[in-house]
Amino acid sequence: MSEFITEVHPTGYVISTDPARLDVATVHGWLSNESYWARHIPLATVERAIANSLNFGLYAPDGQQAGFCRVVTDRATFAWLCDVFVLPAHRGHSLYQRFGYEPLDRPDRWLEIKHPNPYG
Repeated sequence: MSEFITEVHPTGYVISTDPARLDVATVHGWLSNESYWARHIPLATVERAIANSLNFGLYAPDGQQAGFCRVVTDRATFAWLCDVFVLPAHRGHSLYQRFGYEPLDRPDRWLEIKHPNPYG
């Protein structure tokens, strides 16, 4: 039995936790060039983040990377969802609430540091 999870949606999109399936160049390219939180992030940093996280790759019916997110977790009591994106050509097909995501009950219990991007 594989330790990785793979789910196939009726539309043909696939979600997999197998890091070997990830197109790291696509993930790095989107984070480095399109995100506001990781602009100019080095490839080596993305590779290290992937290696130390629980990753979810979203794949189009043709097998191409369509999206990504990673979870920083102790795999027991805490998980932080981050680096979430769906490439523009594939947006409108992911339904977060359908998969159990809900707004935070107590967003006032979270803090963030607002400072210039550390990558550039």
